[in-house]
Amino acid sequence: MMPKVARIALLYDFYGKLLTDKQQNIIELYYNQDLSLGEIAEENGISRQAIHDIIKRAETTLEEYEEKLGMLKKYLVEKSVLDEIVDILSSSQPCEVKLNRIKAKINKLIRYSVE
Repeated sequence: MMPKVARIALLYDFYGKLLTDKQQNIIELYYNQDLSLGEIAEENGISRQAIHDIIKRAETTLEEYEEKLGMLKKYLVEKSVLDEIVDILSSSQPCEVKLNRIKAKINKLIRYSVE
């Protein structure tokens, strides 16, 4: 399982522009600039609780977009298969064996992209 911080960062990369400007700003400060709730609250002139609530709402919204669109899941599957292809190319197997294994991986990507 991916750490929460990494997951939210990736979800933000995919869906961040769909959040409100305020949510985008606060997510940027909290996850990308690693500011505390207190620091963000002071900078925005609102309470720590309000910042916490905005972050939780934004996280929920990002997860809902992922549930509906699945872009992160697709990205992770594609990245995994491409990493496997790189490993195959780096192996000491004969070229014909490499080629057959790579063809199988590419077919897996094609099948997955159609689903």
